Amino acid sequence: MQKFVGTGVALITPFKKDLSVDFDALIKLVNYNIENGTDYLVINGTTGESATITPKEKQEIIDVIIKTNNSRLPLVLGVGGNNTALVVEELKTRNFTGIDGVLSVAPYYSKPTQEGFYQHYKAIAEATDLPIIVYNVPGRTAKNMEPATTLRLAKDFSNIVAVKEAGNNQQQYYTLLKDKPADFLIISGDDDLAFGVTLAGGSGVISVIGQAFPKAFSTMINYGLKGNAKEGFDIHFKMMDVIDYIFEENNPAGIKTVLQELDICNNDVRLPLVKASSQLQGKIAKFVTNF
Repeated sequence: MQKFVGTGVALITPFKKDLSVDFDALIKLVNYNIENGTDYLVINGTTGESATITPKEKQEIIDVIIKTNNSRLPLVLGVGGNNTALVVEELKTRNFTGIDGVLSVAPYYSKPTQEGFYQHYKAIAEATDLPIIVYNVPGRTAKNMEPATTLRLAKDFSNIVAVKEAGNNQQQYYTLLKDKPADFLIISGDDDLAFGVTLAGGSGVISVIGQAFPKAFSTMINYGLKGNAKEGFDIHFKMMDVIDYIFEENNPAGIKTVLQELDICNNDVRLPLVKASSQLQGKIAKFVTNF
């Protein structure tokens, strides 16, 4: 699955001041990433505020991105949740024309057992022929999907092609890299660990910060894929502060502030999220000015 190797970005959903979707800003963001080295785009993930996007808005966002992308990059669509039956229904009924793969977040709030995780993803894998990237993000879901469960899924279902691992746990990454099937992709979901994971044998990243600095971030990840440690860490060290900043309060308030400084969109988010504090906005503005 070479199409999911390198730098993917988890696109934000830009909003106007009235909190309707800002499609002009979305088009600008997509083109900016395509023109500056991003390898694939992820639509309607948690960074896209999927929890507060209506089904009608989701379809409109998909349509605009497909049209703007015009087959230039692979597209991955977020289809996940903690109601397995609803996820399966969406996979069976949605028109996936123009979509190259599915990112499906681990069930949140429900806190399933490892067998529950397995059965959830088994149902998803059997509902579609599309490539599936499972998404482990215990900081959001309140339960870690252990490497043994991820690797069991990788071995049992040919269309489960990758994991976006975002446990911020280096040892867990190493276990996955050590024991994975040869063609299974370990994709970092942690911007702060992405380069090191790629250097250790990972397949790259689905990044938040990457959509703001696609040229620098994709260059760094390419260094990791080629085993060029020094060159990659030089970029990593330059970006460490802003990676901390964008997750300091909540995601995507931080990244939207970065994108506002780059004149791509404004930094409005939908409740229950709130905009970055003035103190954080000041730190981000200073970083962007000096980058």
